[in-house]
Amino acid sequence: MIRSTLIAMIAASTALTAVPALAQDWRAEMPVLRIGLLGGENEADRLRNNACMQEQLAERLGVPVELFPAPDYAGVIQGLVAGQLDYAGLGASAYAAIYLQDPEAVEPIFVASEADGTTGYIAVMYTRADSGITSLEDMQGKSLAYADPNSTSGFLVPQFELKQAGIDDATYFSETGFGGGHEQAVIAVLEGQYDAGVTWASGQGEESEGYTRGNLRSMINNGLLNMADLRIIWKSGTIPNGPYVVRKDMPAEARAIIEEWHETLLASDPACYQSVTAGEGQGFVRVDHAFYEGIVEMRRQAVASR
Repeated sequence: MIRSTLIAMIAASTALTAVPALAQDWRAEMPVLRIGLLGGENEADRLRNNACMQEQLAERLGVPVELFPAPDYAGVIQGLVAGQLDYAGLGASAYAAIYLQDPEAVEPIFVASEADGTTGYIAVMYTRADSGITSLEDMQGKSLAYADPNSTSGFLVPQFELKQAGIDDATYFSETGFGGGHEQAVIAVLEGQYDAGVTWASGQGEESEGYTRGNLRSMINNGLLNMADLRIIWKSGTIPNGPYVVRKDMPAEARAIIEEWHETLLASDPACYQSVTAGEGQGFVRVDHAFYEGIVEMRRQAVASR
């Protein structure tokens, strides 16, 4: 009786001491969290804007966090598809590109909400304020800079909506090209390399202030843009905000920690939330693949028509 009781006590003690070891197993599987940063603004700004995320997630996860600022959207897309990245904030079209290559690669978990709590934004077409161009009609025979071939607001949606309006961008404009990112396209327009460009904005707040969130607002905040130098001449319909995604095979405990960070960031560190999400908003909102089915289909059609 005494012997069997002792054996039971030893077994119970072994089980208790094994719990921490089991809890640590996922860190052997994922010894570092690799975060992809989409192109769109210069590398130094991307690293600075996401430094708080890097620091906070490293502390919570107990593993190093590395940031990978890709020169364009394709770098992050391929990094996630290949399993070389674990987490990223994407545009809706970039997520669609991944899904069409490998539906099992990543899973959307959150989007950033806007100032009114909605989860959509817009694409805007802009020109230099002194260009004399005041409407889309004035753009006939002029040049247009898209941001990136994998950008939702910087290519997919503007091209789709123009086509829906009967405008073939290959013939309507004198030239179209890619600026190398949202920020770079704005600079190209300001420097006279293109007559107009397209980028993303929340569509909320004052246009003269670059709206509440988006590329224009970020450039203003970074001292790279005075909105008095630009004129908005076209706006798209509402686009679903891009997702924050994790790879589907991420360890469950690591994913839970990342999800909890999203859920509490606005309350715990509003400045970090605004830095990571490029402006004001009401926090992160949970989403899944269904939120992007329309964009996936739009992307599928665009690929098929090329």
